[in-house]
Amino acid sequence: MRRAFAILAISVLSGSLCAQVSPNTPEVPQVRIIEGPKIELAKEYLTIISWTTNNPGGSPVHFGVVHYGADPHRLIEIAKSPIRVSPDHPSTVFRVRLDNLKPKTTYYYLVDSMQASGKSDGVKSSVKHFNTP
Repeated sequence: MRRAFAILAISVLSGSLCAQVSPNTPEVPQVRIIEGPKIELAKEYLTIISWTTNNPGGSPVHFGVVHYGADPHRLIEIAKSPIRVSPDHPSTVFRVRLDNLKPKTTYYYLVDSMQASGKSDGVKSSVKHFNTP
């Protein structure tokens, strides 16, 4: 009996029991950026960009994606950050951290988001820019 309890306790503590997974929610007809994108933090070597969309629906896990680079016509760098979308909230705030930036450099970027499957939410911002200190 003690052994069975110990195995159950270890399973619960290690998270090996089945976790409840949020179901997919209906996708909205059109995802829109309703706020931002904006620079939340700009340091010499890192920047955090955030933006808000209406709730995209679909899979419970989405990724905020930032395409960026020092040339506005070659946004070849990509940074992603996962977020769990709540079906009970009307909007979703994405935050993405860009690392290993060069100081005193102008960077250009646009933001996008996608489901965990890689399917785009169908929204991209216009090209914006920021300067590292």
